Amino acid sequence: MASAQTNIDLTSDAMNPTPATTATSSMLVSLVPLSQEAFEITLSNLALAFPNETVLVATPDTAPQLSSGSPLRLIPYTPTAVSATPWVLTAADYLNTYKLAQENRATSCLLLGAECQSLHPETIRALAQSTLTSDLSVAHYELGPREGLVNSAMLYPVTRALFGTRPRYPLAIDLGLSLRMAGRLAATAQRFTATAQDDSLLWPLAEAANANFTVAEVEVTPRAIPQPANRDLNSLLAHITGSFFADVDAKASFWQRARGTQPAQPLPQTAHVAEPPETAPMLEAFRLAYTNLHEIWSLVLPPNSLLGLKKLSMLQPENFRMPDNLWARIVYDFILAYRLRTINRGHLLGALTPLYLAWVASHLTLISTGTPPEKHIQDLAVAFETDKPYLVSRWRWPDRFNP
Repeated sequence: MASAQTNIDLTSDAMNPTPATTATSSMLVSLVPLSQEAFEITLSNLALAFPNETVLVATPDTAPQLSSGSPLRLIPYTPTAVSATPWVLTAADYLNTYKLAQENRATSCLLLGAECQSLHPETIRALAQSTLTSDLSVAHYELGPREGLVNSAMLYPVTRALFGTRPRYPLAIDLGLSLRMAGRLAATAQRFTATAQDDSLLWPLAEAANANFTVAEVEVTPRAIPQPANRDLNSLLAHITGSFFADVDAKASFWQRARGTQPAQPLPQTAHVAEPPETAPMLEAFRLAYTNLHEIWSLVLPPNSLLGLKKLSMLQPENFRMPDNLWARIVYDFILAYRLRTINRGHLLGALTPLYLAWVASHLTLISTGTPPEKHIQDLAVAFETDKPYLVSRWRWPDRFNP
């Protein structure tokens, strides 16, 4: 939504840790810019989701004339320049949502991302109801086995291992927030928008864990997932992982303390498809990088990991498997190198791309043999949890594992 930055009072009563179970008097639904057709469909779905309640709808779109019996009250706002990342929620979205909630005395918020016209009224209602008992409600999407792999490879297992949270999509674009959660996210967002970084990403699950706020996961299906206009993997991966690694660094004092993982909530698993994957370009990129980037990798990774990569570089495509514990240590070591600025951060994140492609090739090859994709992702998350002491130890004594 990337609306105009506004300095707001983040020390109000809404920021105090009052229970999330307080009954709501009104809800604010915050929308991103939508096409006219998508906007009208979304309004119809909101009216069906809240037939007997007054709901505030923050919209950057032209407000249509609503019937007197409509439960919706439109609150237009003026967006600034088009967001560079309209496919995901950004710092400006969180800040302005909280500002509008304060101004209109809303007691909870829904943030609905791009393509939200595909959300069913029942889904919207479920997200809203979840805010009555949880500070943060995160959407769980049903994606195909070859979708959302950056999330599966890094965002989910690292967030689960370090922050003890189970929701599957740390960068979800549909969220329910209590007012105190919205206030906390706004406070974090304001640190970015104050320096004109309106398109910066925020990590709500880590914020909620750090504040000891309650978290819930709500199944959201079906749902059209927006795609970034820029499909360049290097820049996308650098943008996402750079923000993610920086957030991990900022919250190190929290996640280094021993924490148990929240109990898992049973959710449907995506069915697998046993199709031969097209991994040749990914493996070629990995093998080329093994030759050209080996010197850079040796500044980041310890000898055992380098040895594991050497073995991988010699495997035939049909036998290519990256062990879960090797990938966990690679990601952890890259997070550490980001913190230490072992090399230029741009070069560091670029050097991660071919390793990520190697993991994707391994994952696709594995599921083509009949392993359910979600089983592998859960096994991977366990590997990250098991190896968390490795990251904690290296974080405190970064030279311990160097040759």
